[in-house]
Amino acid sequence: MGPVEHLVTCPLCEAMCGLRVQVLDGHVTGVRPNKDDVWSAGHICPKGASIGHLHEDPDRLRRPMVRRPDGRHVEVSWDDAYAEAERVLRPVLDTDGIRALTVYIGNPVAHNSDLATYIGSLLGFAQAGGMQGYYSPGTVDQWPLNVVSCLLFGGMWNSPIPDLYGTDHLMMLGANPSASQGSMLSAPDIMGLLKEITKRGTVVVVDPRRTGTAERATEWVPVHPGTDALLLFAILRTLGENGWVRKPDHLRDRVLGLDETVALADPFTPERVASVTGISAETIRRLAHDLAHARNPVLYSRIGTCAQEFGTLTTWLVFVINTALGALDRVGGAVFAKPPVWVPMFGKPPDQDGEGYTFGRFRSRVRGAPEVLSCFPVGCLAEEIDTPGDGRIRALITVAGNPAVSVPGSGRLSRALGTLDAMISIDNALNETTRHANVIFPGLSPLEHPHIDDLYWMYSVASCIKYSEAALEPQPEPGRPHEWELLLRLGGSLFGTPVPDVDVATLDDLYTAGMIATFAGLPNNPLTGLDAARVMAQLDGRGPERLADLSIRVGPWGDRFGERPDGLTLAEVKRHPNGLRLAELAGGRLDETVMTPSGKVELLHAHITDDIPRLIARMDRPNADLVMTSRRHLRSNNSWLHNVPTLMKGRDRCTLLIHPVDAARVGVVDGLLAEVSTSEGALTVTVEVSDEVTPGVVSLPHGWGHGQAGTQLRIANAHPGVNNNLLNPTDIIDVPSNTHAINGIGCRVRPLEARI
Repeated sequence: MGPVEHLVTCPLCEAMCGLRVQVLDGHVTGVRPNKDDVWSAGHICPKGASIGHLHEDPDRLRRPMVRRPDGRHVEVSWDDAYAEAERVLRPVLDTDGIRALTVYIGNPVAHNSDLATYIGSLLGFAQAGGMQGYYSPGTVDQWPLNVVSCLLFGGMWNSPIPDLYGTDHLMMLGANPSASQGSMLSAPDIMGLLKEITKRGTVVVVDPRRTGTAERATEWVPVHPGTDALLLFAILRTLGENGWVRKPDHLRDRVLGLDETVALADPFTPERVASVTGISAETIRRLAHDLAHARNPVLYSRIGTCAQEFGTLTTWLVFVINTALGALDRVGGAVFAKPPVWVPMFGKPPDQDGEGYTFGRFRSRVRGAPEVLSCFPVGCLAEEIDTPGDGRIRALITVAGNPAVSVPGSGRLSRALGTLDAMISIDNALNETTRHANVIFPGLSPLEHPHIDDLYWMYSVASCIKYSEAALEPQPEPGRPHEWELLLRLGGSLFGTPVPDVDVATLDDLYTAGMIATFAGLPNNPLTGLDAARVMAQLDGRGPERLADLSIRVGPWGDRFGERPDGLTLAEVKRHPNGLRLAELAGGRLDETVMTPSGKVELLHAHITDDIPRLIARMDRPNADLVMTSRRHLRSNNSWLHNVPTLMKGRDRCTLLIHPVDAARVGVVDGLLAEVSTSEGALTVTVEVSDEVTPGVVSLPHGWGHGQAGTQLRIANAHPGVNNNLLNPTDIIDVPSNTHAINGIGCRVRPLEARI
């Protein structure tokens, strides 16, 4: 009997490509693109092609591990792991309460439907018991986008995307989809779509590095890292002074504050910002002219512009300029996707009192950092652990995250993790972070559990929905718990029930019913006004499947529990293994999408504009001699795919990129070692001399720094690279969003080897 083929949606990035996975005798024998997938139509990238290797990885944890007194981790039974979690966690909770515990949530949570749908249970139980802030890599990548989305559009995940099918003039800032496959912009074969735009118009890439995306764009505009907000303010000023601000009928009476926002651009003349940004006044005026005179212009920015000193202002200005160009909510411009599902994260959190969003409701213990969307800057975590005093963090739960590598100031954090009284991790790897854990609960591989995407349809270039059955039985124990069950077990233990004794099934019912009842009683969401008990009774399955059924049925194409008899349910979606394509992007969605107190797009907010004086002061501050930026690669995804052999082939990718002019000036040589240092520390790294980076800029990739004692990552440890977060300080912050700057960090470079 030959292999059995399973149709699977790849969960490794936001592109959500359809795969055909062949399985024989419990092993993956082949992976190829699914040409019949209604969304991706046969597109695939190296990550998706390697999903079988990720599953077969011999280092992937299949059984729980417990750390012995000598520091070694050993495999134990699930019962023993639950008992050990109880042994280390209970004394902390009994003496200091839940306020002595915090949670770190890693990026893979968003790519795993088990974790994405049930992380709220752990956070909700912990916050109900007194935990104030939690920690997320959002404060090193996307929090500016979330803050701006809350204030301008009324929802944390509620922002428009560029219409790649309709635009004829796309300006991209800090985005490199040739490596990311799209970030907060889900599209199949996004580079193919960009190529089509260049055929009918223009793609301009603003970036300090000539990325793979910039290579294939119409124009690359090098910018000094961290100064994108100055460039955008100068463009906005140029639009205003030339009478190029458009006020089309479709935005009339739907936008507040546009004229006042344009007036704020007055100090930022192209001549004033030119020397700081590295972009001539003539070029800035031309960029503004071309945007203003394009038929369908649109701007798009991503992590490169978020993870910098002025990330919120930059992100805000992208949406302001899209509005000033008349591109907002217009085909060919910046449009709101129409996700086929609705999940609680799309609604306003119940803990946000009042009509608008409030930040700074509480502050961190040590440095007094205000919370933003319930998070402190992740760089605060180390000091909250290692600084003595009342309220010190003594217990940590990490979920699919590796902060010892991915957090600025990670040297201090790694040391602090070793001092915790209790650390419990839900993770598939014994990595640089989990080596400090008392207990590691392994999750399943992406092929061992069902999957349905939710968040990324909020940013997709078409309205689709797909459901993947598990391709393989979990090994070595088919009945082993799923991640969502582990989250419920840990959450349920926070109120006195021993970890081994938590009734997961009952808690699942309580969590689901409570969530439905909460949102049914809140305004302006699809559950508003529904009978919660009736809804709960009609849902199929349990766990993530039950929540998937809910999200589909209250979505725009759902049956709404009988109100629309021909509407979708999870059972109906399962009948279409290649997915359902329900609608294309369209404009005219402001009224149904914007959830601000006024019901209009609210451009002006003091939380954002109060940061403008700091930006004005930046114009008078000289640029550092050299600044460091981060980068990523198509075959990588932060730190969690470096143990896949097929993705690690080829030349060393963890190098220090430096321009030939700078290399000659500081005396470093291609292929030899150099020391790069910042106020935070120093690293030794191989030099790669290339005009790919603009003069004055060096670049190190993020997600590396393997080879640590006590880890179980044979491939990654053979290609350790260096951890750029040993150089990123914790005190350079985008103030409105609490986001750490990892782009534009002043540094020094000196040679350690000389050519013989």
